[in-house]
Amino acid sequence: MIEISFPDGRKKQYNSGITGFEIANEISASLAASAVCVKINGKLVDAKTPIKQGGNFEIVNEKSPDYLEVIRHDAAHLLAHAVKTLYPQTQVVIGPTIENGFYYDFAKEAPFTPEDLTRLEEKMKELSTLKIPVNREVLGRQEAVEFFKKQGEFYKAEIISDIPNVEEISLYRQGDFIDLCRGPHAPHTGFVKHFKLLKVSGSYFKGDPSKGNLQRIYGTAWHSKDALEKYLHLLEEAEKR
Repeated sequence: MIEISFPDGRKKQYNSGITGFEIANEISASLAASAVCVKINGKLVDAKTPIKQGGNFEIVNEKSPDYLEVIRHDAAHLLAHAVKTLYPQTQVVIGPTIENGFYYDFAKEAPFTPEDLTRLEEKMKELSTLKIPVNREVLGRQEAVEFFKKQGEFYKAEIISDIPNVEEISLYRQGDFIDLCRGPHAPHTGFVKHFKLLKVSGSYFKGDPSKGNLQRIYGTAWHSKDALEKYLHLLEEAEKR
């Protein structure tokens, strides 16, 4: 058994291996449905991850300070999924969150155009509407390298060499798209609803021009339509100055 401590000071015993989603669902189905992930002893983990050790437990949803960080990371994956769907020969490289949004680097021969960004946004909306389940998988280091090489994702195979040996090699699968990632991620793609792709710029892999040119697509994602529109208005006003 493990002891879980809730933010209100309440404590309860559970069987080891219970998931955050199961704990949330015991409280209420609506609370479970709103959870993008959970926090165990200060660490963000997937809601579907088995909990093996007790400690402080929080449910991360729209009311949580960590919510935007998670859905912006989800939005980066959603963008990469859209790119691979529309432009399957493109290599996906790396896609972190940044202040007020996210970006993703791609290796693609032809430049992305404004029309491409519009198409990608529409595809992202479609993928979000489908609420595709997002699942974490763990592979051995060499197995992961060979997997990505077989997929034609040579940048991903190289990135694995930078991951410390003590860390697991985790992948996240949503439909037919699979990405190398530590996570955590929301249980399905439907949590990413209010977003906008902003611009494209050039970049280099690991900042090294000798490794070839990449294209970086920037985007922003928010918890509501109003928050998104407010941010886009601020950007528009800033560009006028």
